[in-house]
Amino acid sequence: MFTTRPELSGDFGMVASTHWLASATGMSVLERGGNAFDAAVAAGFVLQVAEPHLNGPGGEVPILLWSEAEQKVSVVCGQGVAPAAATIERFTDELGLDIVPGTGLLAATVPGAFGGWMLMLERWGTWKLADVLAPVIHYAEHGVPALERISATIESVAGMFKEDWPTSAATWLPGGHVPEPGSKLANPVLAATYRKLVAEAEAASSTREGQLAAARKAWYEGFVAEAIADFSAKTAWRDSSGEVHGGLLTGDDLAGWSATVEEPVTFDYHGYTVAKTGPWGQGPTFLQQLALLADSDLGAMGHLSADYIHTVTEAAKLAFADREAWYGDTDVPMSDLLDPAYNAERRRLIGAEASFELRPGAPGGRTPRLPDFPAPGTASDAPGISGGRRAPQGVGEPTVGRNTGEQVVSPDGRVKGDTCHLDVVDRHGNMVSATPSGGWLQSSPTIPELGFCLGTRGQMFWLQEGVAAALRPGTRPRTTLSPSFALRDGKPWLAFGTPGGDQQDQWSPNFFLAVVHGKLNLQEAIDAPMFHTEHFPSSFFPRASRPGVLHVEDRVDPGVLAELRRRGHEVEVQDSWTLGRLSAVARDGAFLKAAANPRGAQGYAVGR
Repeated sequence: MFTTRPELSGDFGMVASTHWLASATGMSVLERGGNAFDAAVAAGFVLQVAEPHLNGPGGEVPILLWSEAEQKVSVVCGQGVAPAAATIERFTDELGLDIVPGTGLLAATVPGAFGGWMLMLERWGTWKLADVLAPVIHYAEHGVPALERISATIESVAGMFKEDWPTSAATWLPGGHVPEPGSKLANPVLAATYRKLVAEAEAASSTREGQLAAARKAWYEGFVAEAIADFSAKTAWRDSSGEVHGGLLTGDDLAGWSATVEEPVTFDYHGYTVAKTGPWGQGPTFLQQLALLADSDLGAMGHLSADYIHTVTEAAKLAFADREAWYGDTDVPMSDLLDPAYNAERRRLIGAEASFELRPGAPGGRTPRLPDFPAPGTASDAPGISGGRRAPQGVGEPTVGRNTGEQVVSPDGRVKGDTCHLDVVDRHGNMVSATPSGGWLQSSPTIPELGFCLGTRGQMFWLQEGVAAALRPGTRPRTTLSPSFALRDGKPWLAFGTPGGDQQDQWSPNFFLAVVHGKLNLQEAIDAPMFHTEHFPSSFFPRASRPGVLHVEDRVDPGVLAELRRRGHEVEVQDSWTLGRLSAVARDGAFLKAAANPRGAQGYAVGR
């Protein structure tokens, strides 16, 4: 099979990510004696500057890692929570909203990325704060080459920045102009923020651990928290509701939160064990798909045959229907959702034709409850936007629009952000899979003292009592961020993932199944034509769904596309090399391996 680049193989270390500067940064850390955790932290911070339209300091990060010393998989939750003042009544009764805006200050949760990275560095890493932040300070001060997608994103929101968000215009429109693709794009204010953080940490302690503790304190209780709280309380900005609103985050919200280490949710499949975050994120939908497919002979069907795509797609529809009914930062019946008897019953719903229904199950006999979704389709009159009011651009997150690749320009001009991903394996056998996101430059106005904006992950809450993902103060939104880890025959094997919002746990299972059943190597599986469905409601403003719609890259055989249409799928053919942004690293026998996505010409794997 043709591949765009080789699957890398070596025995020292491997780093793969969605941007070459992050991959090179991570590898430089390994070369200088750092371990996988040091490398992942340094690379993760560089992504904030290299891909600012896809993540930022005000965002969040879930991490799956394998510690060779501990011989186990752990989850680091760097997902912040809703403010104490963020109640359903506040949004509906006081503000008159029926959906959380996709931009602005109202959708901000506690920015958890910094806490997540620091927790991993402190517990499993070896480097000091100054060392892991040196690369991001350099790039923020001196600039990175502006990706074409960065320029396109800024251009799409330049009018809004100038008219409504002047602090963002000051940061992202140097000299009042959209930066040209390939030009140097710097963020000196962010560089100063990180320099001040290092200075305060080093003044507070001479030890690595003491400095990391001091940095967390400065972020969540010190000068960073004070700037965030003041900006939320004392400013107001137009958001995607079309109205002007201030924020709800307070200093107490930031001070009361900390990143956590959790056990993963796992599922055994054909000799492999796949690990994901808990159902406060969508990660277990991957496991539910495997449970539904456990008795299907995908190998005999043939990779990317009509039978194969149909079966995998219909399983995804069922798993994501359960996500809508059951997932959230609450008591989720995960053991029942993965129970063999439950999945045997659910499997019978996969018929010969495409389903157009959203069909959640009844795990353990419980009655499912779905939110009151917006009507299917792409709504121009999105909930929360009254007629005649101009809504700003920059809404939402993900990623796929007709023939636009990873960056979506919606019919009304809203440009949506996306996500980043990175994977690392070192010579000791430690492995990391991390999916940082949120705080996109187009999310909300830049905080001028800090050089970054808050995230808008709160848009994933429902303003409806009694549903699993309902807005509740102090809880995590049901995030789409979904790093993946797999063991083979009980031994650590594969760290992988992708940006893509709701598509993350379709593209990642498709990659995994291509390796397991299609017998493709890592690069072949990443390069293979990708597909996904838009059948279920989006996690992002304005929460629309497109029942029965199946996106398939045009490299899939035309006869397969015709057969899928015959089975009832609303097939929308996408341009070649437009779906998926996967990367992966592996421990495979005596060697370490890595591969990265060629789509968009920015992802890269490095190693030796």
